[in-house]
Amino acid sequence: MSVFRHLVGVVTTLLFVLLTSIVIVPILVLALFKISIPFVRWQALCNRWLDRVASLWMDANARHQELLLPTQLTIDGLDDLSRQEWYMLVANHQSWVDILLLLRIFNRRIPYLKFFLKQSLIWVPLLGLAWWALEFPFMRRHTKAQIARAPSLQGKDIEQTRKACEKFRHNPVTIINFLEGTRFTAAKYAQQKSTYRHLLMPKAGGLAFTLAAMDGQLHRLLDITIYYPEGIPTYWDYACGRVKRIQVHIRQLPIPAELIGNYAEDAEFRARFQQWVNQLWRDKDDLIETMHSASKN
Repeated sequence: MSVFRHLVGVVTTLLFVLLTSIVIVPILVLALFKISIPFVRWQALCNRWLDRVASLWMDANARHQELLLPTQLTIDGLDDLSRQEWYMLVANHQSWVDILLLLRIFNRRIPYLKFFLKQSLIWVPLLGLAWWALEFPFMRRHTKAQIARAPSLQGKDIEQTRKACEKFRHNPVTIINFLEGTRFTAAKYAQQKSTYRHLLMPKAGGLAFTLAAMDGQLHRLLDITIYYPEGIPTYWDYACGRVKRIQVHIRQLPIPAELIGNYAEDAEFRARFQQWVNQLWRDKDDLIETMHSASKN
């Protein structure tokens, strides 16, 4: 890689850090105002202002990416999106670049995006504070082994999801779920013995719990497929401008009432929901295969 490209990567990264350092101040001030007056309407108003500040941050980041990076984005399906709708967004996950893309593409087109984050990420410098202030839900997942040692942990994950989603009822929101649960790598793919050509196996439980916790308030599903024709990039590849093309396909689907139920205790509903998720993932796998074949021509 040329010295110039490394320099572009340094400048891009410094701009991300600088803009985050600047925006963290008004975000924390607004967060303090919000928690100082415990009234639902006041807190909902503060949340709207917090989301606006975060949108300005994403605007600035999108602008410097457009100016510094030569990446060509091909996006299908941006029509008929609304900032007044409640969305559930699912996407395949391959790189940290996925998150930068989603923020860049959907800012001001749909309500502000909320990620479920691991509890440990609250300690990330600057970003951890921003995520806390913006009410990104921090989750502490319990393994089967942990539950076996401490049965009182049974159901805690579901309760955490329910409490987190309570905060999203008062303003339109977009909740993101990477159904694979982790980034795609060849090693993980081989370990799982995935039945898909380009995807890891989807985990339906988190999606089912979120839909149930929102109790029908999430009306539309945004099914996002991200494809990197030149191979999966690292963050540094992207920041340096080495990624020439990225394809993104957006599909809107209704979320019918049949997809809301007791995933943990209703075996029939669980089987039906898993079947629906598996079909969603087969469609995505077929689409990626089509994109892959087309990129070779």
